[in-house]
Amino acid sequence: MSTAILDAPVRPPPGTDLRPSLTRIVGVELRKMVDTRAGFWLQAAIVATTLAVVIVRLIVGDTADQTFGSILQVGLWPAALLLPIAGILLITSEWSERTGMITFALVPVRSRVMGAKLLASIAVAIAMLITTVAIVAAGALVADLAGTSSDVALVAQSAVYLVSGMIIGVAFGMILPSSAPAIVALFTLPTGWAALASLPVFAGVAPWLDTSRALAPLSQELLSGTQWARVGTSLAVWMLLPLLIGAWRITRREVAS
Repeated sequence: MSTAILDAPVRPPPGTDLRPSLTRIVGVELRKMVDTRAGFWLQAAIVATTLAVVIVRLIVGDTADQTFGSILQVGLWPAALLLPIAGILLITSEWSERTGMITFALVPVRSRVMGAKLLASIAVAIAMLITTVAIVAAGALVADLAGTSSDVALVAQSAVYLVSGMIIGVAFGMILPSSAPAIVALFTLPTGWAALASLPVFAGVAPWLDTSRALAPLSQELLSGTQWARVGTSLAVWMLLPLLIGAWRITRREVAS
C-alpha cells in the first residue's frame, strides 16, 4: 500500500505583484483594435481612403496651391473622421462582444484596463499619423513639391489633432458603452453645438468651445498663443470632461449588463 505524497503549493515571495503588467495589457488592447474584423477593416479603410484622397488632390488640385501642408491637411481627413469611431469600438466591444466579464476578471482594477485602452488608442493614432505623413511625403516627392521648415511643426500639431480626436471617441464610448448611441452622440452633439454657436449671441464663446473651429487650424497653420488657448479650452469641455465622466461610469457599471 502506497501513500500519495502531495507537493506543497508553491507560494510566490512576499510582495510579488501577480497582476499583468501595464505593457502586457496595452498589447492586448492593441490586438483588440486590429484583430477583429471591424477593427481591421476600419484601419484598412483609413489607409486606403488616405491614399485615395492624396492621389486625387495631387491630380486635380491647383498646381499653384500644391504644398506639403495643403496635401497633409487633406490626407488627415480620413483618420480624423474614422479614428474616433475606432476609439468608441475599443470600449463598447467589451459589452457588445460580451468580453467584459473575462477582461475585468483577469484585471479587476478597471482603471488599469481603461488606462491601457487609452494608451493603446493613442499608439494607434500616432501610428496612423506616421502612415498618413508617409503617404503625403511620398506624394509630395512624386509631385516634386518643396518642403518648408514649418512642415515639422505642422506634423506635430497634426499629432495633437488626431490623438485628441481618438481620445474624444474613447471618452464617448466610456459614457455610452453601446456602439450606435456613442457614434451618433459623437457626431451630433458637436455638430449641434456648432450650429448653436453660429448664432450671434454666442459669437464670443464659440471659438473657445467649438472643437471644429478650435482644432481645425492644427492641420492648416502654425497656431498662435490665443489659438492654443482655444484648443485647450475646447478639449477641456469635449475631451477631458467626458473622459472623467466616462471613467466614473465605467468603474460603477455592472459588467454583465
